[in-house]
Amino acid sequence: MHTKLSFLVLLLFHSHGLSHAAVAADAGGGDGQFIYNGFAGARLDLDGMALVEPDGKLMLTNVTSQLKGHAFHPSALRFHDDRTPNGTARSFSTAFVFAIVSDYVTVSGNGLAFFVAPSKNLSAASPSQFLGLFNNQNNGNANNHVFAIELDTILNPEFRDINSNHVGVDVNGLVSVAAEPAGYYNDDTGAFRNLSLFSGDAMQVWVDYDDRATALHVTLAPAEAPKPRKPLISVSVDLSTVVNDTAYVGLSSSTGPYHTRHYVLGWSFALDGAAPQLDYAKLPNMPRVRTKRRSRALDVVLPVVMPLLALSVVAGVSLLAWRRFRYAELREDWEVEFGPHRFAYKDLLHATDGFDSKHLLGVGGFGRVYKGVLPASKTEVAVKIVSHDARQGMKQFIAEVVSIGRLRHRNVVQLLGYCRRRGELLLIYDYMPNGSLDRWLYDHGAPPLSWAQRLRAIRGVASGLFYLHEDWEQVVIHRDIKASNVLLDGEMNARLGDFGLARLYDRGAGPQTTHVVGTMGYLAPELTHTRRVTPATDVFAFGSFVLEVACGRRPIERNASGGDDIDGPFVLVDWVLELWHKGALADAADARLCGDYPGDEMTQALKLGLLCSHPSPAARPSMRQVVQYLDGDAPLPDLPLSYQSFTVLAMMQNKGFDSYPVSYASSAATGTSVGAASSVHSGGR
Repeated sequence: MHTKLSFLVLLLFHSHGLSHAAVAADAGGGDGQFIYNGFAGARLDLDGMALVEPDGKLMLTNVTSQLKGHAFHPSALRFHDDRTPNGTARSFSTAFVFAIVSDYVTVSGNGLAFFVAPSKNLSAASPSQFLGLFNNQNNGNANNHVFAIELDTILNPEFRDINSNHVGVDVNGLVSVAAEPAGYYNDDTGAFRNLSLFSGDAMQVWVDYDDRATALHVTLAPAEAPKPRKPLISVSVDLSTVVNDTAYVGLSSSTGPYHTRHYVLGWSFALDGAAPQLDYAKLPNMPRVRTKRRSRALDVVLPVVMPLLALSVVAGVSLLAWRRFRYAELREDWEVEFGPHRFAYKDLLHATDGFDSKHLLGVGGFGRVYKGVLPASKTEVAVKIVSHDARQGMKQFIAEVVSIGRLRHRNVVQLLGYCRRRGELLLIYDYMPNGSLDRWLYDHGAPPLSWAQRLRAIRGVASGLFYLHEDWEQVVIHRDIKASNVLLDGEMNARLGDFGLARLYDRGAGPQTTHVVGTMGYLAPELTHTRRVTPATDVFAFGSFVLEVACGRRPIERNASGGDDIDGPFVLVDWVLELWHKGALADAADARLCGDYPGDEMTQALKLGLLCSHPSPAARPSMRQVVQYLDGDAPLPDLPLSYQSFTVLAMMQNKGFDSYPVSYASSAATGTSVGAASSVHSGGR
């Protein structure tokens, strides 16, 4: 009798379309464990745009702009352990497979998040950058009692985002307590591999919280790949005061101005143990074009032929429209004069395999950088994608890009041309196989650069700047000299790259007033009141660069928590200057050199860095003089005894630097191959 009854119950479930995943979830949810291998028939609580598609995909958001969607496991879970005196938050684990599909190949409409919240009522939360979890009033409020893991595809400076493609750990707000660029560590080699969150590819996230160690581990990998042994993020965080005794777990997403769909294909969760492993065979597939088998019977073929023919015509027209949309470029009449400097978007799309994440070299404040191989010439290139802003005077900007494309120097990365597409500007550079100099300086997984290699890089950048300032037909002010914008070719020769902020003017004409843009620590102090870029402002940045290379430290370093100390952050030029006053200048040398360098060369380099970093523009040498000092053709002058401590940060804060275009240098090496993935934000041209 019991056997027959069980059979009837199961039959009843199937007759109502309930999947095995949903049944398993409902059966196990009461003890803090559930699994959804697809969501067909699952009893989730949905709001906003969230819905379950017929094939079992959970779509949190569709292409509607500025809206949000949530999906909750319906039952509240007991997150605190009553057996402990202080109600310690229990260990938990969750895993889910997601895919983010954007109508654009290079920009997305915000991201999605797994979260734990005290209530299922998130009606007051805002869409767009708030991910449907918070709003402008409560973001960062300790009374929120919300914990979240964000998969963020937009860089929001107000939340101190590290880039536009990252995973973050959020506690009561969207200023992440820990964040890393999206990717994973290969178990065999230990190498880090980038992933593009909105590539449309399915990926899996694992979140594991250990109550005893108060440690959180977040791991990301392509779907169906085994869980990497090394997590993407490991951070110490005590959730006992964050998560309420009873709380709900859910998934949230929101859209901004760009058309984006956020899918979840499977989800599991467990308290006090590992989340059940998802069964990839049962997960719904991402949409694919499928063809039907043709009937073999003639009497069936004839009635079907005409509808199929009509359908094929419609499909052909749609394909044509889709191809037109996919390869569409923004081209205006005035661009005809720039001729061969204009690249076809179709060629760039093919060169990068559709901007596939496996070709992603780096991500930064200006956008993404991809490696590509041009189909016709088989030339290796780096394609940098930046935002397209008509307010910046696009005709003038393109004219400057094309002018910079005529630069020819062994220490300058060749800018080959550009392409424009809806909302996107693509700059095409020579590919530099050894990446950016800052990766070699700060990535302790890479072999340390020898002093000879560092001095060679300093001389190379000096030679390139001398060419830009004095040897070319126009004066070129780079405006963003730093280690991450110095690229290394196959022979480790240094080349100055990333001319996205460069300004040009004719010889004899004075530079024009401009917005202050660049990276904190490299910006000359006179910009606070003159707002005019000159060769001297480049010399100041070069001085910071020389000290950075010699000392192996960034010009400005914040404390470990990411905020500013009461006494302010570490300022490299002040530290080196103090050592010089103490007669201990040699102590500034990078410890990774292990003392393996000629003492006189190191001293000369450090003094040159201080001289170029002088707060007075008139006291700085020209790049012609710098080259002479480095080549030994002229003696380096003594530093003036009156050269006192000079804190760049204080002057910037007190004298009115534009806050929005200025940022700290990235704390993690990007390894980009055109130096474009920096932390700079352009404030206009």
